[in-house]
Amino acid sequence: MILEPFEGMEFESEDAAKIFYDDYARRVGFVMRVMSCRRSERDGKILARRLGCNKEGHCVSIRGKFGPVRKPRPSTREGCKAMIHVKYDKSGKWVITKFVKDHNHPLVVSPREARQTMDEKDKRIQELTAELRNKKRLCATYQEQLNAFMKIVEEHSQQLSKKVQNVVENLKEFESIEQELLHHRI
Repeated sequence: MILEPFEGMEFESEDAAKIFYDDYARRVGFVMRVMSCRRSERDGKILARRLGCNKEGHCVSIRGKFGPVRKPRPSTREGCKAMIHVKYDKSGKWVITKFVKDHNHPLVVSPREARQTMDEKDKRIQELTAELRNKKRLCATYQEQLNAFMKIVEEHSQQLSKKVQNVVENLKEFESIEQELLHHRI
């Protein structure tokens, strides 16, 4: 059974939503494309993201300044509207606010066939997306290790600070005793 997206479905992160929709796409028989996003004007953080079918839109033939492109390719775009829209919620979750299920083209049943229908650019995008996902996980692990190390350093620093404070207090006490001894000798 394939879990289908639905409006109101929640995810812990934008990446979790992408992973879910990519997995759903593969199981249903299409290739996911990361489409548009909306960013905060204040800090540039991504607030919403649209994920869809790689056959979304229409490929416009690009003409050069001096005539048509030398090697026109067949278009892989078919104007498909299938997509989800996920939005960052005040609760800290990413929520699906729109889901369009229907495709205007046949779906490819086997994931292997779906991979063969992608053009080279889409294949590269998927490879880089997977690599980026792995790098983000690695960065999160490094961040956790760094935070743990910083906590140890902070604790050690506090202990060292207490020891230095004790030494300073002992020196002050020693100086006052030394002063008293000097007064008694005079």
